Amino acid sequence: MVTRRGFLAGTASAGIMFCGCGLRNAARAAGPGPAKPAKAPPALRINGKRVKVIDTHAHCYFHDAIALMGDDAKKVLPPVRGVQEHFIPADDKTAVAGRLAAMDAMGVDLEVLSINPFWYGKDRDTADAICKIHNERFAALIHAYPERFAAFASLSLQFPDLAVQQLEHAVKDLGLRGAAIGGSVGGVSFSDPRFHPVWAKAQELDATLFIHPQSTPELAKRFQGNGWLSNVIGNPLDTTIALEHLIFEGTLDKFPRLKILAAHGGGYLGSYAARSDRSCYVSPSNCDPGIVLKHKPSEYIRRIHVDAMVFTPEALNFLISQVGIGQVVVGTDHPIPWEQHPVDQVLATPMSNAHRAAILNGNAGKLLNIKI
Repeated sequence: MVTRRGFLAGTASAGIMFCGCGLRNAARAAGPGPAKPAKAPPALRINGKRVKVIDTHAHCYFHDAIALMGDDAKKVLPPVRGVQEHFIPADDKTAVAGRLAAMDAMGVDLEVLSINPFWYGKDRDTADAICKIHNERFAALIHAYPERFAAFASLSLQFPDLAVQQLEHAVKDLGLRGAAIGGSVGGVSFSDPRFHPVWAKAQELDATLFIHPQSTPELAKRFQGNGWLSNVIGNPLDTTIALEHLIFEGTLDKFPRLKILAAHGGGYLGSYAARSDRSCYVSPSNCDPGIVLKHKPSEYIRRIHVDAMVFTPEALNFLISQVGIGQVVVGTDHPIPWEQHPVDQVLATPMSNAHRAAILNGNAGKLLNIKI
């Protein structure tokens, strides 16, 4: 992988430049007293224009929300590197400064924060309390650091009527950009009509739904063994199943303006979408004649935004060929160290500078209504 520092040797003639003497260390720059985070990472310029990098897939947690899970609290935090770096309450200047310094090191200007749903199995009051903490803490971070953070709301999706209220409040009153949702709720797919009021409200608000998977829990036994297959295979698979249900059940036709961002490159859909076009021809008995899609199944993927977290330039190039350049945005999973060089990957992938700028910030700006 070409690094930004190494990339400088050949990028000036290509119209790509980084401005700034090294990476800022926010904690060191703070001096005596409470830490003051750096205001911005070294500037990336493409064709002379400043490009602010937007990471649409970044995470955090809040201790008091996890505590509401009771005996299930110990199951919330993932078994990964970077767990402690998830906790960045707005009033903890040192923690926030550490997060901003890490963002600067990756060349990320703004992170769109989200929390993977861990409350779908809880009762209404508990789920509502957890989401309230999340959404209000997000609002506090955004207010304190408007140039560095945005966020997706948490929703009590197991209670769709409550989720509608939470989404409207989060977008209209708290300034959040949409909502992060799982891959299903209690084994029920998002194409189920019970969720339609939530999708209708998201469409009305022009709010994005960020689908972040939850492993495909039905396959837990098969995922056992070496390699953390519940994540490596289970997460992309969970996203793929969620998207295929939305396509084949006609949900995306019912909500044609629904904005969806799918994590981890959209799962496996981009790699094998064309197979979906043959399924009802090969096995008519497995398809509902009452559902007549407006487009071929494989065409719907070009309506879905995906993050660029596919790890290699070759994979990113293929993903773009399947979904279209306008559908790809930066995503890192930070602070979990899956993708630590998101800008490098985009710069190392053969494409025009205009397309690089689109992935680094233009597409996300349009999708999330973020001024860039």
